[in-house]
Amino acid sequence: MLLPAEAAAATTRIDVVRITAGPEHHSGPMTGPVVGHWEGPAVAEILTTVRKIPTADLTLCVFAPGWGLHAYADPAEPPLYEAAFCYGSDMAWLWGPRVPEPLHRQTFAADSPHALFLRMRMRAAGPQ
Repeated sequence: MLLPAEAAAATTRIDVVRITAGPEHHSGPMTGPVVGHWEGPAVAEILTTVRKIPTADLTLCVFAPGWGLHAYADPAEPPLYEAAFCYGSDMAWLWGPRVPEPLHRQTFAADSPHALFLRMRMRAAGPQ
């Protein structure tokens, strides 16, 4: 998967969101609690994992993400970028002020080892 390079390089904290509703449209709000966060070496590990997730063919399914990420340079400021992952449709939506349009919607191989590792880490961050 592709991440906005400059924004990813500036990321110091990632919050994990257990999405309970939305986003209903690209760049819409993710509704759900922040269930955990990663800082320090964990940020580099997660960003490396996301970058290693291969693309996939689009699965014709409703986009219904269960997990999302907010990436920050400074947690007191708005996110650099956000991502919502739908493991049913193999689709991720990315948005934020530092995300170029070609990266807004991406497919990913939800059954790949890196995607499964990411989901496992998100699940471990908070309640199911």
